[in-house]
Amino acid sequence: MKVTIIGAGAIGGLLGARLAAAGEARVSALARGATLAALREHGWRVKQGETVTIAPVDAALPLEDAGKLGVQDLIVIAVKGPALAQVASAVAPLLGPQTLVLPAMNGVPWWFCKGVAPFGDDPLTSVDPDGAIGAAIPLANVIGCVVHASAATSAPGVVDHRMGRGLIVGEPGGGQSERVQRLAGLLTRAGFEVKASEHVRLDIWYKLWGNLTMNPVSAITGATIDRLLDDPLVRAFCSAAMAEAAAIGAKIGCAIEQSPDDRHAVTAKLGAFKTSMLQDVEAHRPIELDALVSVVREIGQRVSVPAPNIDALLGLTRLFGRIHGLYPQ
Repeated sequence: MKVTIIGAGAIGGLLGARLAAAGEARVSALARGATLAALREHGWRVKQGETVTIAPVDAALPLEDAGKLGVQDLIVIAVKGPALAQVASAVAPLLGPQTLVLPAMNGVPWWFCKGVAPFGDDPLTSVDPDGAIGAAIPLANVIGCVVHASAATSAPGVVDHRMGRGLIVGEPGGGQSERVQRLAGLLTRAGFEVKASEHVRLDIWYKLWGNLTMNPVSAITGATIDRLLDDPLVRAFCSAAMAEAAAIGAKIGCAIEQSPDDRHAVTAKLGAFKTSMLQDVEAHRPIELDALVSVVREIGQRVSVPAPNIDALLGLTRLFGRIHGLYPQ
């Protein structure tokens, strides 16, 4: 089986290393800079505690050389949201009719509302402004994905796996399929805890429901999530925004049964945890605001659900990002 990982950072590196070590796939990488050089010299490397997993990279190439790899069986896209448009344009030579594309990314993906009333075939402009991503990656090739794992890169090409091995995969349109079952089996044998979901859109929305607030509020305050939840005013603001997101989800077939306090109780178990957006701020990397917040506001407007708290959250975080050079002007 031929697999290519696009974006060999924390999550991409974790997936690539585990798949390569399992021995069922020839796993290549499209990367850049120091990460590309490290993969070529050392292969895939994952640290978990005192254990280090090393596995060979079948090929490591820059994005512009993607065509040298030929058609793949599985393409894992694990880049940050702002980089996706550039990546999508390079996917074409890797695609065949049976190729699976697994976006292992934060937030709402570009395909999320395709075919859902009142969106039809219109792109979500917050995450796919000109429809180029949807045009480059056919929906027929896509498998929905939710990642429940925490990892970071301690050095180029080195993944520190902190906790979690959960993956949820499913057909964008719902239901079960043989190809999802095969993919789930491959990922399970690579050491992940995999759920083949019949409603992966709901799984995506549920994860977003917590990240929608925790990520941006931590980014603009610099606080870990335990401190966010311990502050009654901040917690109440987050709950209000989550209630709005739940109302929006109910309009698009993604109704959430929990209360915000139920979800806060789950999040609190992580302790003094730095969100991915806070980590990006500290590393002066672009923040993934659009896939986590802008898109929720856009969907809410399309289904006529007022969301003043989400509006405020977006405005504050967007301004913070622009002032610090982490979000486009």
